[in-house]
Amino acid sequence: MFAGLMVAMLLASLDQMIFSTALPTIVGDLHGVNQMLWVTTAYTLASTVMMPIYGKAGDLIGRKIIFVAATAVFMAGSVLGGLAGGMTVLVIGRAVQGVGGGGLIILAQAIVADVIPARQRGRYMGIMGGVFALSSVAGPLLGGFFTEAVGWRWAFWINLPLGALSVAAAMLFLRRPRRDRGRSRVDVSGTILLGLASACLVLASVWGGTRYAWGSAVIVALIALTVFAAVGFVLAERRAAEPVMPLKLFRERNFVLATGAGLLIGIAIFGAFAYMPTYLQMVTGCGATTAGLLMLPMWAGLLVTSVLSGRAVSRTGRYKRLPIAGSVVVGLALGAISTMTAGTAVAIVCVYLGILGVGLGLSSQILVLIVQNTFPARDVGTATAANSYFRQIGASLGSAVVGTVFASRLTDLLAGHSAEAADVNALTPDAVRHLPAAAHHLVVNAYSDALTPVFRYLTPLAGVAAALLAFITEKPLATTIDGAVEGTTEAPVADAVVG
Repeated sequence: MFAGLMVAMLLASLDQMIFSTALPTIVGDLHGVNQMLWVTTAYTLASTVMMPIYGKAGDLIGRKIIFVAATAVFMAGSVLGGLAGGMTVLVIGRAVQGVGGGGLIILAQAIVADVIPARQRGRYMGIMGGVFALSSVAGPLLGGFFTEAVGWRWAFWINLPLGALSVAAAMLFLRRPRRDRGRSRVDVSGTILLGLASACLVLASVWGGTRYAWGSAVIVALIALTVFAAVGFVLAERRAAEPVMPLKLFRERNFVLATGAGLLIGIAIFGAFAYMPTYLQMVTGCGATTAGLLMLPMWAGLLVTSVLSGRAVSRTGRYKRLPIAGSVVVGLALGAISTMTAGTAVAIVCVYLGILGVGLGLSSQILVLIVQNTFPARDVGTATAANSYFRQIGASLGSAVVGTVFASRLTDLLAGHSAEAADVNALTPDAVRHLPAAAHHLVVNAYSDALTPVFRYLTPLAGVAAALLAFITEKPLATTIDGAVEGTTEAPVADAVVG
């Protein structure tokens, strides 16, 4: 069963990475370059909005049926995308994928929490972190292969057999402990207001400084709506019988600290995720596939430390120092990346990326474990979803901040130079490689000087995250599913996951 859950997580995480190399070809074939932003925005927006909903629904209804439904919706979106003959259908397909994908990772983590005691859960969470590392390497490579060899539509079709395998594993092997959930009540007003706040915030972060100026009426209106909906959401949750994101979560110190740290780390590192592959292509002149391989040290560091830290937590029961150390390492790595220039050796860049991966592997999945260990089993799905929701918001904000500052700096650095070098919108890796020597040197140095110093501004966020985590109360990890610390160290129902 655990393998089936990992397939579901691979589906969701792979889908976010596979289009990084396939997207230019896709929008070119469908004559929709001007709508390219919507292909990624539709998925991000839908998945972010759905995360808390899936978490609460799983706690109320049961995660097995919701997990199967989410996978089916994701597969339906893949069919729409694979059959798309135009950009409208493609964007709709990506949105449907996001509706399903928003639940796959959340529900997989919560299902593991249902059947594996917290003391033993670390090693499983470590493997989950490894899945993200694998998808981050395999996604861009598969996207490039499909585009060049068999056609970009296979970036969608590959989801169907993987999804079918995940559904079959859930139906056949998942045996979740029965619990009395009482009468389910849907928090309609809270769900609508949370969705509105999330949508406005994500759109403002994606569009601000790119499609619209930050001071434009559109962005100001989106920010105002975000604040209005967030205030309304808090008021609605105070009255709701079954709130989609209960305010009682925020009364738990460990939840607030771990979630806040996750949000800050998300802001700090997702700029590197989004822009380093293109940076490598621009500065070193390598192709997309080679750039993906150069990112391998980061994902290798994440994979190794994620698995090892998970095993260490299961063996010792101690976990507080790991995410603190991870946050510090992330800060050091971002600081090192901020010193890079166009002349920095590729090997040095790979070392810095490897250090960043080590920091992420020490912290990311452990933060989820801390959140899950804070609450009783009946609230695990809701708490996990809330934690992931804020991390996703941090990722969106981080990518937006880095993108906006970088674009502004690059425009300023190239202003007043020759037209072929100053046209920022035309600076694709291939176009830069074919520039005359003088213009090429100018653009490469400007690109590096515009991007890498931005990470210096993000470095303190990792330090703040480490400071927050220092106040975590290291509660003993439960050794039984019901949250008790005493008793056996291995839950009998654990066989349901690995069976």
